[in-house]
Amino acid sequence: QVQFVESGGGLVQPGGSLRLSCAASGVIFSFVGMGWYRQAPGKRRELVAGISSVGSTNYVDSVKGRFTIFRDNTKNTVYLQMNSLKPEDTAVYYCNSDPPARSWGQGTQVTVSS
Repeated sequence: QVQFVESGGGLVQPGGSLRLSCAASGVIFSFVGMGWYRQAPGKRRELVAGISSVGSTNYVDSVKGRFTIFRDNTKNTVYLQMNSLKPEDTAVYYCNSDPPARSWGQGTQVTVSS
């Protein structure tokens, strides 16, 4: 059974940083592309950052230069380093494969506010 467990969210002031982590199970992790997604209140879930099985990355324009996705295949874990956070980054963040599997984790709340 595919499972994703996200952690690392919290409340941070504008300009601050957070690092999100996601532990994956039930997938052959090193062979799949992974992504971080977010859903803000009243908005659709969007792919924020993706990383292929060989480490190629892609980002939505709004986070380019501020967010970095990376993975540790020895730990079946994908990370999202978020710097220079803005209030518009406030959302629940999820990880999943890219393209996403049917199962989603609980997500982790990120709130950027002064």
